[in-house]
Amino acid sequence: MSTALLEAHGVSHAFDYTLFTDVDFVLHERESAAVVGRSGSGKSTLLHIFSTFIKPDSGSVKLFGKEIYAQSEREIEAIRRYEIGIIFQFHYLFKGMKALENIEIATLLAKEHVDESILEKLQIAHLMEHKTSELSGGEQQRVSIARVLSKKPRIIFADEPTGNLDKETAKLVMDVLGDYIQSHNAALLLVTHDDEMASRCQQRYRLADKKLQPETIEA
Repeated sequence: MSTALLEAHGVSHAFDYTLFTDVDFVLHERESAAVVGRSGSGKSTLLHIFSTFIKPDSGSVKLFGKEIYAQSEREIEAIRRYEIGIIFQFHYLFKGMKALENIEIATLLAKEHVDESILEKLQIAHLMEHKTSELSGGEQQRVSIARVLSKKPRIIFADEPTGNLDKETAKLVMDVLGDYIQSHNAALLLVTHDDEMASRCQQRYRLADKKLQPETIEA
């Protein structure tokens, strides 16, 4: 049986109002899962809880078999640097730097090297000497995804990663992410409002009425 990389039990959280209660979730290696739901349902907050950035009001979250919020800040920072990768809807690249330099910063911190095969798969290898200001929005987003994947994370947390991409490029990105988790024994947790992108994951969940429920993905 494949290894569970993320395990959450009884997770509840509120800000001005209750977002969700008693969330149970497990993500295994070589598995992709999507969380869908309307705006304001708490999808991004749930992702931030699972990825070390927000401590839930109650419940347990384990990454790689360890209770994450029982770890020291130093241990959590190490997990962020070496074990997980986060892809946002917006690229957050360093302006004035070349595409390659943006990727190299992440690989240097993670003690990895730039993976040429990822650049080829994302169809951006020819753009590495271009400054980010010279790239289109879709190209910038693919550079940011290459930056994350070059860290060799064990879990990829993706928050609307294809939201600003055309359909063809979005499908390319999902193909690359799918290939990555299979070849690196990693896992993908995708948060999206796009049902078509969600259906490309192996598992799909809907966050609604303060509960996270599994959904059947039709073939």
